[in-house]
Order: sequence, then structure tokens, then C-alpha cells
Amino acid sequence: MENDMPNSLFQQFSQLVYEQCGINLHEGKKALLQARLNKRLRLTGIDSYGEYFKFITSGANPGEFINFLDSISTNLTYFFRENQHFDFMSRVALPELLAEKRKENDTRLRIWSAGCSSGEEPYSLAMCVLSCLQDGAKWDFRILATDISTRMLETASRGLYSEEKVQKVPPPLRQAHFRKVGSENGSIYFQIAPPVKRLITFSRLNLKDPYPFKGPFDFIFCRNVMIYFDKKTQEELVNKMAAYLSPGGYFCVGHSESLTGLAHKLTYVQPAIYRNKI
Repeated sequence: MENDMPNSLFQQFSQLVYEQCGINLHEGKKALLQARLNKRLRLTGIDSYGEYFKFITSGANPGEFINFLDSISTNLTYFFRENQHFDFMSRVALPELLAEKRKENDTRLRIWSAGCSSGEEPYSLAMCVLSCLQDGAKWDFRILATDISTRMLETASRGLYSEEKVQKVPPPLRQAHFRKVGSENGSIYFQIAPPVKRLITFSRLNLKDPYPFKGPFDFIFCRNVMIYFDKKTQEELVNKMAAYLSPGGYFCVGHSESLTGLAHKLTYVQPAIYRNKI
């Protein structure tokens, strides 16, 4: 196995990733790419980065190309990450939105978790909304959770998390929406309860591809995803996704992200939260 990737080949990998999913692999990501590719080389039995590049770009191996994209995506997440968003939802946005919908006899409530990783975000969103819906049975409430990584989507769909992972879930929500289960090695795991699981549809989606749904969504969470794209791609994606927001719908990005400097029609509400015009 090679120790170092020629810069010319790194540029080819970088260009491929940018063209396919908009992720910007700059020069500082070369070591990361090599480390991730080394795992794929071992698993496929391919000897060199150059051979692997030919293998995934030949068109004959779409499954391995998806594995390649999986391997370079970063998947740090946890329940109720960046809690200010959930606090804003439960205190401000949801009470106003639900009151408006009740007036109009509109029971439809839709949320899109774009870049859902291993599922903690959409499950947190479901728990947050359920806490605000006293008359939950009356609502047509669904969450769409998408990610480019099939590996992460498999984990998300299982809805099974270690005891350590659920520590950030408030105890009343943990008690209401999880079931404690043991494992063969004696570790304790927590399973998302079926009523919560049924609210969420997990689906693979490359944000650069055409979207196979109509929306509109009352909330779109696209957090800690924009940081992987250059400004041009960020602007394209924000406008593309915002077109799927309902009038008055909210668009949330990560706290290390901002739409400043991008041309878009959303209104700033507070850091990392924007709103579609009503």
C-alpha cells in the first residue's frame, strides 16, 4: 500500500468529490483522505490509490463509489446538539406555528433533517415536537431525514444507542421515548420507541442531486453541513433548499455557520436561524 498520494492524484479525487457532492476537499484534507482511503484499499484488496480511483470512476462499481463517499463524510453528532435551536423551537417557533395551523384547521407538520448522520438530530426533533403537541393524535406530523452516507442511515434506522450516547437526552424524554435493552456483552443500550420511529423516514440523498419530494417543510435543519462546501455551492444549496420551505418556515444552520455573504431571500431571526417570508 502506498505511503503518500501524489498531489496530482489528490486533485483528481478532490475534483471528483466536488463534482459529485459539492464537498470541498482542500489541500489540508489530504492526510484525512489518505487515512479514509487506506481502509477502503484494505477492504477491496486494491494496492494503490491510482488503481482505486480508476475502480470507482469506471462506472462498473456504483456500490463502491457510494462506500467511498461514505468514508469521507464526517459524522459527529449527538442528541440535542446545539440546544439553542430546540429551545427556540419549543419556546417560540412551534407555539406560534401550531396556533396558526389550528386557526386554519391545518394539521400538517413537516420537518426535514438534511445531513441527519446517525439519527440523533431527527429523533431529537421528534421528541421536541411531541413535547409541544398536547393533542398529538390530531396532527399529521412527519420528519424526513436524509444523508449521503448509507452506513450512517443504517445506524439511524436501527435507532439503537449506547448508554453514553443518550446521556444528553433529558431524563423525562429518555423515559418517555426510549426502551432500555441489554446486550450479549452486558452493555446497556437504549432503543427509540416505535411511536417515535414511525414519525421518521430515512432516505439517502446527495444534496446536489434533484430532490425526489415536493415539501413544503415547516422547518429545515441543515446544520454543520455547509462547512464542507465552498461559497458558490453553499449559495446554490441554500436557495435550492429554501424553495422547499413553507411560507414562514424556518431554516437552521450550525452555530459555526452563517448565511452572511450569500445571496438568498431568507430573513435573519437570530444566530444560525433564518425564516422564509410569510
